[in-house]
Amino acid sequence: MSRLPHLHVAVLMGGPANEREVSLLSGKGVADALEGLGHRVTRIDLGRDVAARLAEAAPDVVFNALHGVPGEDGSVQGMMDLMGIPYTHSGMVTSVIAIDKELTKQALVPAGIPMPGGRVVSSESLFAGDPLPRPYVLKPVNEGSSVGVAIVMEDSNCGNPIRRDASGPWQQFAELLAEPYIRGRELTAAVMGTGDDARALLVTELVPKSGFYDFTAKYTDGMTQHVCPAEIPDSITRLCQQYALAAHRKLGCRGVSRSDFRWDDERGEEGLFLLETNTQPGMTPLSLVPEQALACGISYPELVEIIIEDALAFARGSA
Repeated sequence: MSRLPHLHVAVLMGGPANEREVSLLSGKGVADALEGLGHRVTRIDLGRDVAARLAEAAPDVVFNALHGVPGEDGSVQGMMDLMGIPYTHSGMVTSVIAIDKELTKQALVPAGIPMPGGRVVSSESLFAGDPLPRPYVLKPVNEGSSVGVAIVMEDSNCGNPIRRDASGPWQQFAELLAEPYIRGRELTAAVMGTGDDARALLVTELVPKSGFYDFTAKYTDGMTQHVCPAEIPDSITRLCQQYALAAHRKLGCRGVSRSDFRWDDERGEEGLFLLETNTQPGMTPLSLVPEQALACGISYPELVEIIIEDALAFARGSA
């Protein structure tokens, strides 16, 4: 049964980003759920005509199911702000900061949230020498989580220094964030709501069947085991939830976010580091936020409507 009066919802999905296929799956899930609840849905695959299509559709609200650039970096959010259309998830300023991993550190570390050190380097500089002692992690500065991430190990087959003919996901990006590699376990915590009403859900441990939790492991069925709730000490669960909620509020996230962590279990609480906060986490069958919500008694259709309800409440409050 629907939580809301029947609405006309435009679902934005797809687009030109690296995460296009994932976004299409998220968008399909959201649209199907809304139609199942009796809402009218217009499905829009993001293209150059997106503003015209939104103006023609004139929806009550937009469900932003885009992942990566330009749907998660503030560009689409700014457009919808100018058009006066309510939309789900975080606003323009939050999106600009949260997708930039270096800006996120500048916002969160002074607030007492532990994050790995590191620095921004040009991909060209990698061929001259390592930016950090090995092992270290390379990731794009402005992309969705897990996109283009690589771990450079001491015995890496990419050479030392990295050879120009070495294949690696960093090759397509001009700038990269180099961070020390944190051994240990992959954890993630979702947060729902806005401002003082926001609350942390659960903590999930991600256990890849092989390698590490990269883009392929995240979105390929059977490649990663989700342990939800994570079988970790209560103190670490509480810290993950505390840091995820603090990041959500400090960045100004709305609707739902997901914060990813690495935990060096040999170091206890001092070994927990927040890696990034994702303002538009996936809504696919393998996605973590719907899984955590379900474990808390919130079905997928209910989750979709709660996110929309949050967007409409924010629009009313800011009108």
